Amino acid sequence: MSNKLRLAIQKSGRLSEDSIKLLKDCGIDLRNVKDRLRTESENFPIEIFFLRDDDIPEYVSDGVADIGIVGENVLYEKNKSVETVEELGFGKCRLSIAVPKADEYNNTYLQGKRIATSYPVLTSKFLNEKNIKAELHEISGSVEIAPGIGLADAVCDLVSSGSTLFMNGLKEVEVILQSQAVLIKNKSLSAEQQRLLDKLLFRIQAVKKAKNNKYILLNAPNDKLSEIIALLPGMKSPTVLPLAEEGWSSVHSVLNENEFWEIIEQLKAHGAQGILVVPIEKMII
Repeated sequence: MSNKLRLAIQKSGRLSEDSIKLLKDCGIDLRNVKDRLRTESENFPIEIFFLRDDDIPEYVSDGVADIGIVGENVLYEKNKSVETVEELGFGKCRLSIAVPKADEYNNTYLQGKRIATSYPVLTSKFLNEKNIKAELHEISGSVEIAPGIGLADAVCDLVSSGSTLFMNGLKEVEVILQSQAVLIKNKSLSAEQQRLLDKLLFRIQAVKKAKNNKYILLNAPNDKLSEIIALLPGMKSPTVLPLAEEGWSSVHSVLNENEFWEIIEQLKAHGAQGILVVPIEKMII
């Protein structure tokens, strides 16, 4: 099996669709993935296993799978001997303590309380670091209803928007862990498997860079060209081409999405016109 990679991803749940989309964006052909436990790509030496997310760290640690995509929350909770090789930027959430909205929370609130959670390892670590003695109730699924039915006084659960907590009369009071999807690997890959992983990482990084950047084209007055170029560093430097209309140039560059609107405003202030913004499918530096 050293001539291919075995990748474990979540069969269903919040990371499943994004994991499959990432692979497809990387040019990996995946067919008939619905209701399958495993499949192979026809244009890249990779085999996909569809598993429960809780099982992925163990499968990778044991060498049943070579690599896996899993949330950091699961990775740290299971604490298996694997190596994180890339943060993937999707599946972002946080593991948080939540208490009833009507309660006043302070540093001693959790002392002696009952806490319901699906993450006993991470919750225990947090409590130990804070020197808090509390009673943990490990449950799976629908943790947020525990205070409402008298099972617990507080919960430690994953939070994305916070709407589920709100609907169950809870408020978020402590963030234990910021989490996202990561790519992990077995620590004993063969040289050939590592070579294949490096090829996959090259594609993943190109896709990630493209998502964070936009291609921008604009018309700039020549007397403001130096100021406009200074705002657009691009990958090396902007491309500048003369327009048919004298005194004007066309400027092409790349903008990071996090800086996009602020720079657009500055470009307009310097006389830029006809600004076009185009998505980038892949970005290789």
